Amino acid sequence: MVYYNLSRSLVKSISRLLVLCPFSVSDEKFMDQSTVLIIDDDSGIRDQLRWALESDYRVLDAASAEDGVALCRSDRPDLVLLDITLSEHETDPTGLDILPRLTESDPFRKIIVVSGSTNQVHPLDAVERGAVDYYQKPIDLDELKIIVARALYMQHLERENNAYREQLTAQVRMADLLGDSAPMQEVFRLIETVAPTDYTVLITGASGTGKELVARAIHQQSVRADKPFVAINCGAIPEELLESELFGHEKGSFTGAQYKKEGKFETADTGTVFLDEIGDLSGKLQVKLLRFLQDHTIERVGSNSQIELDVRVLAATNADLESAVKERRFREDLFYRLSVINVRLPALKDRDDDIRLLAEHFLHQFVQENNKKRLSFSAAAQEALAAYAWPGNVREMENRIKRAVILSQGPKVGPTDLGLEDVDTTDVSATLNLAVARENAERKTINRAMALVSGNVSRAAKLLGVSRTTLYYLLEKIGADKPGRKA
Repeated sequence: MVYYNLSRSLVKSISRLLVLCPFSVSDEKFMDQSTVLIIDDDSGIRDQLRWALESDYRVLDAASAEDGVALCRSDRPDLVLLDITLSEHETDPTGLDILPRLTESDPFRKIIVVSGSTNQVHPLDAVERGAVDYYQKPIDLDELKIIVARALYMQHLERENNAYREQLTAQVRMADLLGDSAPMQEVFRLIETVAPTDYTVLITGASGTGKELVARAIHQQSVRADKPFVAINCGAIPEELLESELFGHEKGSFTGAQYKKEGKFETADTGTVFLDEIGDLSGKLQVKLLRFLQDHTIERVGSNSQIELDVRVLAATNADLESAVKERRFREDLFYRLSVINVRLPALKDRDDDIRLLAEHFLHQFVQENNKKRLSFSAAAQEALAAYAWPGNVREMENRIKRAVILSQGPKVGPTDLGLEDVDTTDVSATLNLAVARENAERKTINRAMALVSGNVSRAAKLLGVSRTTLYYLLEKIGADKPGRKA
């Protein structure tokens, strides 16, 4: 969340509100634990700010950009008061230049830009580069102390929320699987039950539900966890090559067999082999697999010698094998050998409680992978995520959110970014949470104000009781087109 320079009356209102907070920002323990770094080339400003803040915080200061960056890395301050003009030399880096580097070691670090410049481009530039507030000199120490306390209090809440989220994630995670819904908790229970055994497991579910993740979770929690896990998609390899891939071949056994080759089963010896799309096996390979499950031996193509192996078999399919058995397309005896234990994965549309959890997980993951600024879903995006049917299941969600993060321009991911702009969200409108309802109301109020003043930002800001800078941010937040900056 981004915070902007506040009017004097609003600062006074916030100071009154802070006194009423259940966790007071004047709490001595909270203050003592926070470190504030002042980066300013003016020694007088540094001394003034140190004098004002050192009774409440541990205070550090730096006179140059590089010294400030170095202190951020070594002393890990919670908040930085950053001057924009750090040198009289035009070639030296400015505060805006180093701003992104100040949060590299701590994404929760708060940066407040303090500037004597009247250039109105600076507030927006500062926010776009990661600042949470912009304060215009000359400095009113009482006001600045409130803004600092407010930023640190919000940081404290963000850190607590992140810790809680990590704790919650640990409770709903198994290996790379996430789920708090009843169907997924049942899947987790089955994994915990069968993993220590050597039983063959058949994992069923629609495409994209995470069948290979379940297989890996079973392997990782078994006594074979430090042994090979070998996966092969039986539907992705031509039938004439699949036998050799699974069981290996001898040199000269067929045209092109110029050397002896070990198959996947030999590679997985003492470990686990995962056969995905098992329903695509030909009748001949079904016989060979059945023989292995019965006596744990294989024969390479072109050989009569039997090789004994210690391999656990996990299989998966999105097909209805029971129907295939009735239609004699799949051997009944093999089906019963494979499905000693059957783990059925639910479709994502049947996991309502997990949709938000998974979406936030993927958003955080791809933000980190792509070195993006912190993103969040807009209220409309949350509605669309909840209302969409997800025919491609978890894999589809992962791909949509990955694309949205890569292409995102603002701080919010909207339905259009996700390719869900046409989703009918009528059915979920009655179950909106408070944050969603608040954001919807905010959007309607801003749009109404802008319409009343024909798009004049200054007049709309006065109507709404916010600064022009804040209104520009809110317009971007709700996805409105940025109007020209009218006086």
